[in-house]
Parts: sequence; C-alpha cells; structure tokens
Amino acid sequence: MINQELQAKIGELQEFIDHRPDAREVRKALAVKLVYQGYKYEEIQTILDVSLGSITSWKNAYQEYGISGLRLNHQGRKSYLSDEQREEVLSWLQTKDIWELGELEYKLAFEYDVIYESKRSYYDLFDAAGISWKKTTALNPKADIEAVAGKKKQIESLLASKREQIESGRLRVLLIDECHLLWGDLTGYVWGKTDQEIAVEVINERDKQTYYGAVDYLNGKLLLKAYNAGNSENTIDYLRYLLDQSPNQQLLLFWDGASYHRSHVVQGFLGEVNEGLPPEQWKIHCVRFAPNCPSQNPIEDIWLQAKTWVRRFCALIPSFSHLKWMFEWFIRYTTFDFGTLQMYGAFSEIKY
Repeated sequence: MINQELQAKIGELQEFIDHRPDAREVRKALAVKLVYQGYKYEEIQTILDVSLGSITSWKNAYQEYGISGLRLNHQGRKSYLSDEQREEVLSWLQTKDIWELGELEYKLAFEYDVIYESKRSYYDLFDAAGISWKKTTALNPKADIEAVAGKKKQIESLLASKREQIESGRLRVLLIDECHLLWGDLTGYVWGKTDQEIAVEVINERDKQTYYGAVDYLNGKLLLKAYNAGNSENTIDYLRYLLDQSPNQQLLLFWDGASYHRSHVVQGFLGEVNEGLPPEQWKIHCVRFAPNCPSQNPIEDIWLQAKTWVRRFCALIPSFSHLKWMFEWFIRYTTFDFGTLQMYGAFSEIKY
C-alpha cells in the first residue's frame, strides 16, 4: 500500500513535469520527485543546483497542498525570505564580484518562489551583501602593474622635489591628453514615453572633433584647443599655445606615450625650446606615464564628465556644431577640483 501510494505520487509529479512549460515549476516538481525516489538532499542539491532549504520548502508545500503547492500562482507563495533563506542568498552573493539585478530576481523566484513587489527589496539584499551600484573603469590587460606603481613613485618624488617652485608659480604643472568627440557620443538616456522610441538625429556618427587639453594641477582649469587630428604638427602647435598661456613660467608636462608625443619632430621642437639650458631650467620638461594605463591621468575623468553632461541634452542638440559648442562650453567654464575627480593612478595621493 505504501509503495503504491509512493508510486502514485511519483507518477503525479512526473505528469506535472511533462505538462508544465515553466522551468521553475518543473525544477520544483523534479526535486520533490527525486526525494520520493530515495535520493539524498545533498545529491539533489548537486543535480539541480538548488539549496537544501528550497528542497525542504518544496516538499512541504507538496505534502500540504498537493500539486497546486508547486505552482507559481499558488496562494501559499511568499513575498519574503525566511531568515535561513536570506542567509543563503547573502552567502550566494559573495560568490561573484559583478552582478545583474535579474540574476538575483531569478534566484529568488526560481529557488524560493519569492518575487518582491518593490525593487527596493532586492537592492536591500545587495546592500546587506556589501554590493553597491558603481561605475566600471577600463583596465588594459597589457598594463604592467609594477611599472605603474614605479611611475607613481617617480612622479611623487619629482613633484615633492619641485614643491616650492610649483607653489610659488615659477613652475606650472599640466596634465595633457587628447579627446576625440564623435557625433555618435551624443546618444544617451532620457525620460520618455515607454511605448515610443526616442530618436536623436545624427547624420554621421563618425563626424569627429579632436581636442588637446591640459589641466592645471594647482587651479583645476583646463586649457582647451580644437584640432583636426592628433599628430606631431598639432602637438607642437599646442605646446606653443601652452607656452603663450604660461609667461615667465617653466612647464612640467605629464602625458601618455602616444606616437606623436614621441616623434622625432616633437623631440626636435623640445630640443630647440630648451637649447642651451641646463635641465633644471628647461622651459618644457615632459614626463610620460607608464604605458597602457590611461587611468593614471585625471584628465580622462574630465573628458568623461563633459561627454556625460552633453548627453543630458541629446534630444535638444540639432547638429554636430552645436554638440561641439556645448562640449567646449562645459570644459571652459568648469573648474575641476582634483578632490572630486575619481582619482587613481599616479596622482591619487599627491595633493597640495
């Protein structure tokens, strides 16, 4: 009699499995079926990749309510986790460094039959697990960590040795980089009607404007000049511009190892400017960052801020010329406080 009753339950569960298209209901039924077939909970946990608590919960629901207890729309469905289940979820959230909200939603619905009405409940779980919403940063896998650390120490020592000259204004420290603004950079997020596509007119996404920029380490002002491209000729022109903007000052420039920064033409220009002067009196002294690590230069974050700002007005900018005007306006009328920039790399701990 007991065997017949057991077989009847197994048969009922198998029929439910065969006719239920929802994978969450199938997994619940399959877990309970395996229990009745004599599998250990630990074996079922491994086979179905579910928690021991979920197996117990599903078996109890079936025993109390029958097949209806395994349905997703069953009235016994919970909108909360038990203390034990919550601890299981928090432990599970420690298994990866990066998460999508949908993964957590699926986990709770699939294994615990829990679906929260408010997203806030999911965010609270992330918070309890020490997981927060944050911006990713680009990391070049070719970057040499030791070289970056060594360059940072070199820059720290150099700035410390020049501190009196920097603070007195005789030596101007500038961090240089180039930015390529594309018309396609305009597309971004806006609030709009859910059932309507928001179209931003962009005739040619590849329309481009190159900017040379140098942020002043002391006052946070950025010296901006537009060019048709990044090359040796324009680099020399920009260096002349910086000299004109810094009368009676020596320049200490930090930049990356772009080919046109290292070209023979640019090196020849620097030789002419500094000709006959000892190193401590050079008009322009250039220091390169470690290779393959643009994050060393805080100006990268300034470019990002400017592009993010113009995207806020993506539906209101009718042409590429307007986009350039907005971008330049933001750069020229914003003072960038190094304390508010996302500082990392060579300058993360060097402050006056």
